[in-house]
Amino acid sequence: MAKMTKNQELSYTEAMAEVEQILEKFNTRQMDVDTLVAEVKRATELIAQCKERLVRAEREVAEVLGGNEEGAR
Repeated sequence: MAKMTKNQELSYTEAMAEVEQILEKFNTRQMDVDTLVAEVKRATELIAQCKERLVRAEREVAEVLGGNEEGAR
């Protein structure tokens, strides 16, 4: 998977897949010390992006459900 720049936003699924690839390289010791810091930084950025998407989705679902409750009254 080609890495995207900070300005290009990945989907949640794409971001998680990249995190999993980084973890796999780390767990199988395929990551050398020279790239360790960069890969950990990238994984941290991706995880933060995923958390933000989850928070946003939770808020939107709550708004939709809240709107349905008000409409049902």
